[in-house]
Parts: sequence; structure tokens; C-alpha cells
Amino acid sequence: METHNNNRLYGLDTLRAIAIIIVLIYHYQVVVSKENVFGFMSQLGWTGVDLFFVLSGYLIGNQILSAFAKRQDFSLKLFYIRRFLRTLPNYYFVLVLYFIFPVALNGTATAPLWSFLTFTQNLDMRAGETFTHSWSLCIEEQFYLIFPVIALLIAYTKRSIMLGWIAIVCAMLFAMFLRGFNWYAHGEATIPMQSFMEHIYYSSFTRFDELLPGVAIALLKNFHPDTYTRILRRGNLLLIIGLASVSAMFYVYYHYPYGTSLLVTSTGYSLLAISFAILVLAALSPNSVLHRIRIPGAASIALWSYAIYLIHKPIFQVLKAPLTEYGININDWLGVAIIMAASIFCGWALYFFVETPFMNIRGKYFPSNSKEELLIDKKLQPSQ
Repeated sequence: METHNNNRLYGLDTLRAIAIIIVLIYHYQVVVSKENVFGFMSQLGWTGVDLFFVLSGYLIGNQILSAFAKRQDFSLKLFYIRRFLRTLPNYYFVLVLYFIFPVALNGTATAPLWSFLTFTQNLDMRAGETFTHSWSLCIEEQFYLIFPVIALLIAYTKRSIMLGWIAIVCAMLFAMFLRGFNWYAHGEATIPMQSFMEHIYYSSFTRFDELLPGVAIALLKNFHPDTYTRILRRGNLLLIIGLASVSAMFYVYYHYPYGTSLLVTSTGYSLLAISFAILVLAALSPNSVLHRIRIPGAASIALWSYAIYLIHKPIFQVLKAPLTEYGININDWLGVAIIMAASIFCGWALYFFVETPFMNIRGKYFPSNSKEELLIDKKLQPSQ
């Protein structure tokens, strides 16, 4: 009997699996096929990163805020050690591959090594360079560094929890303003898309706000538990509203691709993140179909998703030419299946041979005192 699986949140597994799959779909069009092999999702799959942002905001925010709400000791040093043991080994392994084979693994140039080592390459990143999909990891690592410090400062000054809500709202409004400002400043430059990617799409200052709806859920859960419980009672309604909101944003972005509209550029990312946050609430609600449904393979894909995200672009780049030479159409089902399966397999291998040993070290030598993080750790363990 798989009793430990009761600790899993299947709705979050499903969302994480969806996020990585649609990212693969998008990058397949960008790196391999140059065609919309998967229909409209070939154009919209980039939104999977936005879903990852919301999920990370909730999971990390909940871990930290639950300790504050329960007046538990919170070690900033231990938090950073555990985070880095979770994220750095896979990242640095793939980084080594990129610096050994920069041209072969996609791109004709690369940012300086020091920027990759410090997760700051996204602050001066240009489309077409090597390892560009690491931009989102930069934002998440920067979030891991900054958010706990801000939360501790608010806690130590014993300010009202309302200050947290004000900070979230003001930060999201600031990001909207900055995206609009940068669109005017850079959106109509000589090379519009290059300038847009550098100053808006990749930039921490214009994308950090997408983690905040997830933090807002954690804030609601830990400091307004009665309201949180009432909201979660409407699980299927949340699911319907979330799906409708995400569908509406997909419609907007399909007809107004990023970089083509001031209004969409300014507000779209924030509204998309809020829409995904509603789905996260539905996934957390025991009354929701999304919470209860167990899609075969979703838990495993969710478990390997970080490794798959890191390794999939190199695999795409390495396989497309040999398959074409062997007469396999990379736009047909067989070519797609081979490349996608290889990417998932390599993601699993990276997870098993690199990530898992460090996670075992983390669990043995740096155990968490937080019950919330222990629950997260259980979710990160493979089902038996």
C-alpha cells in the first residue's frame, strides 16, 4: 500500500507536468521544427515558464511564511544551503556542457562565465546566445536570495501583515509600469524583438512579479486561514474560473504575441500569473477535480521537470541534424516522438545521477526543521 503517496498534492504535480510539457512544445518549434507542429501551443508554450514561476512562488513562500506564522525558528543559512543543493548541481552540470560545446549545443555566442556562475546572465542576455533558457532560473535563484531576507525584515520589525499585501500589490504595479516604460524605450528599436527580449522578456525587473501571486496564496494560507479555507471550498469553481482566465490570456497572446502591444506587454504577464494562481488554488482545494485526479506519469514528469527543463534544448539541438540525415522527418510524429522521448529520458538521467545524490546529502546532513519543507521533500521523492 502506497501510504506515503497521501502526502502528494496531485493537482500541483499535474500543473508542473503541464508546465514542462508545454515548454518542450514551444522550444520544439523554436529549436527544431520552425513550424507549428503542435498547433497554437507551438506559439504559446512559453507560458509554461510563467506557471513555474507561480508554483515556485507558492512553494517557497509557503515554506518560509508557515514558519513565521507558527513562530518556528527559521535559519536563513540552512534555507540557502538546502536551496542550493537542490538547484545548483543540475545547473552546473549542464553549464559545463554548454561551455564545452557552445556552438554545437545551440547559439553562436555566450555570456561571460562569471554571469552564469552568479545567475546574473539574464540581466544582459540576447536572443540566439547559448543557454538562453537559463534566464528563468536566474529569476528564481534571485527570488530565493531576496524573498527570505525581505520576509525576515518584515517579521523582525513586527509590522502588520498588511504590509506584506501592500508590498505584493506595489511590486506588481511597479513591474507593469516598468514593462510599459521599457516597451516605449526599447519596443520599437531598430531590432524590436532583440531589444524586447533583452529589456523586457529576460529581465528580472520586469518578470519577478510573476512569482508574487504564488506568494500571495502562501500569505493567505498562513495568515488568513479562515478566508483561505472558505475559498478552497469552491474548488471546482476556482478550476472553471482559472481555466477561463488562462484561456482568455491565451487568446490575447495568440492574437497579440509578446512584444507587439503596449497594453499586453505591460499587464499581460501579471494577469497570466494571476490566472495560473487561480489554478494553483484549485489544485490545492480538496473539493476540486484537479486536486483529486491522478494522471498516469504526471507525478514522475513533475519530479523530473527541473532536470528536463535544463537538458531539453541541448538534446533538441544535438538530435535534429542526425535524424534529418537518416531520413526521419522531424516535423512528423516519429521524429517528434524520438526527440521528445530522448529529452525526457535525459532529464530522468540527470535527475537520477546528479540531482538525487545531492538531495540525499541534503536530507542527511541538512535536515529541515520546517514541517512544510519536509512535506515538500516528500513530494520531491519518487513514488514507490
